Amino acid sequence: MPLVIGHWALVIPLRFSMADLHVQGGKPLSGTIIPSGNKNSVLPIFCATLLTDEPVTLRNVPDITDLNKLVAFLTSQGSRIEWDRAAGIMRLDHSGFRSALANDELPSDMRSTVLLFPALLHRLRRITLLANAKGCSLGVREIDPHLEILAALGATVGSGDPLVIALPSGFVGARHWCDYMSVTVTENFAMAAALARGESTLINAASEPHVQELCAALVAMGAKIKGLGTSMLRITGADTPRAADLSIGTDYHEIATVRALGAITGGEVRVTKALPHHFDLIVRAFAKLGVVVEHETDADGGSVAVVRRGQRLRIEEPYTSNLLPKIEAAPWPYFSVDLLPLMIALAVRCEGTIHFWNKVYENCFSWIPELAKFGAHAVVSDPHRLIVFGNRPLRPAVADSPYIIRAAVALAMVAASIPGKSIVRHAEIIQRAHPRFVENLRSLGAEMEWK
Repeated sequence: MPLVIGHWALVIPLRFSMADLHVQGGKPLSGTIIPSGNKNSVLPIFCATLLTDEPVTLRNVPDITDLNKLVAFLTSQGSRIEWDRAAGIMRLDHSGFRSALANDELPSDMRSTVLLFPALLHRLRRITLLANAKGCSLGVREIDPHLEILAALGATVGSGDPLVIALPSGFVGARHWCDYMSVTVTENFAMAAALARGESTLINAASEPHVQELCAALVAMGAKIKGLGTSMLRITGADTPRAADLSIGTDYHEIATVRALGAITGGEVRVTKALPHHFDLIVRAFAKLGVVVEHETDADGGSVAVVRRGQRLRIEEPYTSNLLPKIEAAPWPYFSVDLLPLMIALAVRCEGTIHFWNKVYENCFSWIPELAKFGAHAVVSDPHRLIVFGNRPLRPAVADSPYIIRAAVALAMVAASIPGKSIVRHAEIIQRAHPRFVENLRSLGAEMEWK
């Protein structure tokens, strides 16, 4: 479907090859997991390597679907990319990148395509958008804010179909105030500003851990950035971004997912490389559902998150007794919207009632009827709010996964907690973020397989 001029948007994707997740539930999951590299970090950092012709090495690289597509695209354009998937090491050299795109087209089947805009404009001086980039089913994803920041930093944006974006004289430093804290808009601003002449300032910037990682990578490549982890970034660009050796941080979403799976099945799990400095609020959210998360130090001085066996899942009552307990999610440093489905799955198993509030996405609870197939009691109050009545009798079921990664994981969590065989159909979206999801859970004692 072509993009429509007037209000540019990214819309719901077509599905890729189908895969059903078969789960024999009711078994406590116990053991130790080493989390993979952060999907949301590796994609922008990979795109940022295209800012330079110098060699760049990436370490702890997860083998995820979107990254494979980006590798194929850049390789087809002349980049040299060596990827040792077993070791998680990727070496990139973009000095042979061609000066024109084949068919004048960008990849159109993933959201992360937008993260190529700054580097491609820098190299080609002109790109054409012929089709919608895709992502997940949470709701409409605007492209307008991306065009606004590119225009603020010196690009010209045409009108018509196809849409032409040009950069005749390179990026120029500027001040911009975002309408809202968008992760990918902040990342695109940071990449473009890292090449710009002079200083650039972004107000109302996103500050998620993966945004912080991208900014740290850009600093390693020569940019000067003040305000990492805050809502205001000041960036002075590098004339020529330099070579770098970068390591992708562990995935805090995966860390939280393993904790939640251990708790909902009554097992005991340990997660290494646990990033406790990012988890204060997340640990408190777990505590609201009766789950105690502990942090220990391993023999190498690293952090290990532990969820002990047999947690009592019970919703914590607030001191304001006439209000429902709640977990509300919004842009970081709020509780992460990506983790809300995991909390909803846990709440289904909890004693008590709780209110969930997603302040970002308008289609975030579309999957709740699938949760109800297991016997869960939940009421969608409006597109952003949900009430879960926990501890109702549950049964195995066949549920259909939405194209939302963490919602698919949440359905698998509930299935894993119920004795008997359940199927989560079309759950392949999980592999976009967790390529070893089944293998990791089998190592903890789960009985599940893809079919």
